[in-house]
Amino acid sequence: MEYRRLGSSGLKVPALSFGAGTFGGKGPLFGAWGTTDDAEARRLVDICLEAGVNLFDTADVYSDGASEEVLGAAIKGRRGKVILSTKMSLPMGDGPNDAGSSRSRLVGGVDAALKRLGTDYIDLMQLHAFDAGTPIEEVLSTLDDLVRAGKLRYVGVSNFSGWQLMKSLALAERYGYPRYVANQVYYSLVGRDYEWELMPLGLDQGVGALVWSPLGWGRLTGKIRRGEPWPAGSRLHDTATFGPPVDDDKLYDIVDVLDALAEETGRTVPQIAINWLLQRPTVSSVIIGARNEEQLRQNLGAVGWSLSADQVARLDEVSATMAPYPHFPYYRQEGFARINPPPV
Repeated sequence: MEYRRLGSSGLKVPALSFGAGTFGGKGPLFGAWGTTDDAEARRLVDICLEAGVNLFDTADVYSDGASEEVLGAAIKGRRGKVILSTKMSLPMGDGPNDAGSSRSRLVGGVDAALKRLGTDYIDLMQLHAFDAGTPIEEVLSTLDDLVRAGKLRYVGVSNFSGWQLMKSLALAERYGYPRYVANQVYYSLVGRDYEWELMPLGLDQGVGALVWSPLGWGRLTGKIRRGEPWPAGSRLHDTATFGPPVDDDKLYDIVDVLDALAEETGRTVPQIAINWLLQRPTVSSVIIGARNEEQLRQNLGAVGWSLSADQVARLDEVSATMAPYPHFPYYRQEGFARINPPPV
């Protein structure tokens, strides 16, 4: 397993990490993802650790805390061998202070997460969404207190816009608060919006990307084909409306190229899609999920080899989309590109 620095921090993380969204699945979304129990989770953690995957990502909102509880049970007795990553800010109840990133929410949320995970510290805690109703200074000062108390070691964000992340980094710099070192983002061959603004920001500010849904919300599994209905076992039947929108014609064009590359390389479609991501700028780790051992072992096969430059170029071309304003001039017009070339 290759290990990479998480942004500009000193923390080294595996190129592949494991997402525990399938653990303890409850409700219409997470129940469709998977219902992995304690015994199954421990087996999946065993396989990950054998392969060098020691970063496990979850969130308090995943199955209303059940994911954290199952993950905590699965790593019991080997806490020092793993990097625990969790997220909070999304609603955990109907009360006025059960959502967001206020001091009340974060302090209480961290203590609750520590209890569910069965640990006294979290290696990486990320804000799951930007809270426009809480002053950024309050958020950062609270995170500073939690880091100083030893409850958190590193902090990051997820699903922030460029200005929200940059303003937070600037205020952290001004007041000496912990800087966000991770940005957990949606990024895939069928969703490349991360490249327009957040990737250049990450390059400039030393914020590493942890990629969620690298297979385009289950569309790049190798089972979705042009002119064919979704397979009976696909979770897309229940979860498609929860995920990022995807243009079907674009998807099928990308799958056609992935199929061709699978023939050339002897690799699977998911392995190729993940390997492409591992070669992108700022990507520190790609989060893989699995409902069973077979899926996990297949996804682990995405490392230890590399697509050729020509193969990467073919995927780049078929998956390219026009950047929105104000970014598209830097991709289309020579004068703009000369003064500020895009990162990819």
